[in-house]
Amino acid sequence: MATGWAGDGAVQDQIDATVSDAVQRARQQLRQGPGLSHCEECDAVIPPARREAVPGVRLCVACQQVHDEEQRGAGLYNRRGSKDSQLR
Repeated sequence: MATGWAGDGAVQDQIDATVSDAVQRARQQLRQGPGLSHCEECDAVIPPARREAVPGVRLCVACQQVHDEEQRGAGLYNRRGSKDSQLR
C-alpha cells in the first residue's frame, strides 16, 4: 500500500538501499595482504596472532577501538531524516 507520493514498495526499496550502502562501505574498509608488525598510529607491536586473525591489520587493539568509535558516529545517516529515532 502506497502512502502519499511514495510508490508501492518504496519503503522496502529505501531499506534495501540503506543495507546495500552499508555492506558496500564495510567491504571497502576491509584490508588485504600482509599486516604490519607495528601499529601505524602508536608504533606498538601487533601480536602475531592478531596479524594472523585480521588480514591487512594496521592498528593495535587499543588504536583500533578508538578508530571504530570515531567511525561509528561519523558514518551514520538516515535517508528519512525525520524518522531517525525510529530506525535506531
